[in-house]
Amino acid sequence: MSVTRARGRAVIDGVVVVDKPTGPTSHDVVARVRRVLSTRHAGHAGTLDPMASGVLVIAAGEATKLVPYLTADDKAYVTSVRLGVATDTLDAEGTVTERIAVPEAVREAVAALGATEVTAGHMKVTDGHIEVTAGDIGANARKIPSILASALAVESARTMQSPPAYSAIRIGGERAHEIARRGETPDLAPRPVAVRALRILSGEVEGDVVSLTIALDVSKGYFVRAFARDLAASLGTVGHLTALRRTRSGAFTLDDAIALDALTSDAVMPMAKAASRALPVTVLDDAGVRAVSFGQRVPAASLRDPHRVPSAWLDEAGALVAIGEATEDGGGRVLRGFPRRPGDAGADH
Repeated sequence: MSVTRARGRAVIDGVVVVDKPTGPTSHDVVARVRRVLSTRHAGHAGTLDPMASGVLVIAAGEATKLVPYLTADDKAYVTSVRLGVATDTLDAEGTVTERIAVPEAVREAVAALGATEVTAGHMKVTDGHIEVTAGDIGANARKIPSILASALAVESARTMQSPPAYSAIRIGGERAHEIARRGETPDLAPRPVAVRALRILSGEVEGDVVSLTIALDVSKGYFVRAFARDLAASLGTVGHLTALRRTRSGAFTLDDAIALDALTSDAVMPMAKAASRALPVTVLDDAGVRAVSFGQRVPAASLRDPHRVPSAWLDEAGALVAIGEATEDGGGRVLRGFPRRPGDAGADH
């Protein structure tokens, strides 16, 4: 991490990966980080609902400039979906709105899945685990009952998703959930999404409770609560989330995360290291660093391993200089610059 001074007080610049517990909002966690790091400037890279737990990436100080690049990546989750019961929020915190009996064929298919064990940070699955990945449905379909395979195939191929009414999407300056809480229906257009992989981890049938535990790898902007709704519909019933844990956010996993109660300034990841994890890396020579500091175009000769996408530009000592990208003529342009300070830490410090 690096430390700057603002109005006589130390300000820490860097990224914190928190293992968010269930209960607090993402805003609550950011507020805790602000207090611990004594900074007014902090923001998260992807909301987690109060019911959800897991990886929440928070940027502090100058590192808040990295947030657009930290939020652009795929995310991974483990979730439990209860079939047969719908709620207005599509999760267990909402009000029940509908009950539809789970078809007997679906109950039998879920019961046949077998048990599994999921541990924090890693998934340990019995020999009978079932996996379905996008683009490879046929190879895996024989491993699971066809009724589940067909529903998963639909969700694996999904490219557009209708967001939940209770979401933080803005409509004319107002959050969708604020509109929904007034009893109105927010006008939310379907959004482009992508499913990288779906894995069924387990199934449970106990009385009228029918549930699936599923691991997902999905694109930015994907709503897992909407997945529960849509998967249930494909199975001829309704459903909602009963648990959700984010296991990865872009390049950051539960292995990087620290418990909220254990948070200290020592947990801050330097900006250079965080940027280098999330983005390709280009190294600038001294002339390139000077060009960045003066807001000038960076010549091609100053860029080592340039990329035509947003990249972490480091100096030869490993400190973060800018987020930039190579141009068609071989030079480079700055997308976001960072001030140079004595004692800046490099990517591996």
